[in-house]
Amino acid sequence: MNGANQSSVSEFLLLGLSRKPQQQQLLFVLFLSMYLATVLGNLLIILAISADSRLHTPMYFFLCNLSFVDGCFSSTTVPKMLANHILGIQTISFPGCLTQMYFVFMFVDMDNFLLAVMAYDRFVAVCHPLHYSTKMSHQLCALLVIGSWVTANLNVLLHTLLMAQLLFCAENIIPHFFCDITPLLKLSCSDTQLNEMMILTEGALIMITPFVCILASYISITRAVLRVPSTKGKWKAFSTCGSHLAVVSLFYGTIIAVYFNPSSSHSAEKDPAATVLYTVVTPMLNPFIYSLRNRDLKGALRKLFTSRSTVSTLIPDILIVSS
Repeated sequence: MNGANQSSVSEFLLLGLSRKPQQQQLLFVLFLSMYLATVLGNLLIILAISADSRLHTPMYFFLCNLSFVDGCFSSTTVPKMLANHILGIQTISFPGCLTQMYFVFMFVDMDNFLLAVMAYDRFVAVCHPLHYSTKMSHQLCALLVIGSWVTANLNVLLHTLLMAQLLFCAENIIPHFFCDITPLLKLSCSDTQLNEMMILTEGALIMITPFVCILASYISITRAVLRVPSTKGKWKAFSTCGSHLAVVSLFYGTIIAVYFNPSSSHSAEKDPAATVLYTVVTPMLNPFIYSLRNRDLKGALRKLFTSRSTVSTLIPDILIVSS
């Protein structure tokens, strides 16, 4: 028997981030701008990497996957919130809520895994530069990405199936802008002990293991960089690592604060604000922090824009000659 048949609640009510009309208007403009910047920024990264053969390397392959995941990540929550605001509708069906929750946490897991994979790639490049091409083969890169997708889907499928077995009797108000797992557990009128245990064990393992790998990678990178005689080289390496670690800290810090605290410590006002950081802000910042500071990628972006502008100027001339 599925969750829809068990539950007397057929839909949920998403309250969003604010109930005040003036704040809602401001938040709509803000989130629309951030979403457009996220999609455009990540799309440009994908196009630039795909168009420039010099960027067909493991580092940019992982970066291309990260940009794709970040674009999809924001698309699972922000468009629904914006559409609800325009249409004046705050409801979402029970199956739609589970579907949204599934994709949100699948992309969270993918971000998690890709951050670890990228850290490992940098570790090999800095600590084993002579063996980089053999260690980071095309087969290994593809295996790391495919394994990340499979693991992420299996993990989220487990939590989604457990959620589908819960009963939702009467209360259906979610003080959030998307179907988050914590507010849903609070609304259930059945025993959620198994769900909470899986979040704190299996879910924590999925999140903490890549985080530990990132820390181990950067400890080794730091040791290798400290042995570099050039002060300029050290500063450049530390600056790049600092930007990466800042996003890693933001990503993991908000997730741990929201999902791995005792239920009594959760606040309906604080949780949505915290999740905005990793569902909206981080995907928007990733193209800038990981990519736009990169000289090779900047060159690829300029080349992409130059080729587009050249084509756009040639089209009118071709039309005139053909006519």
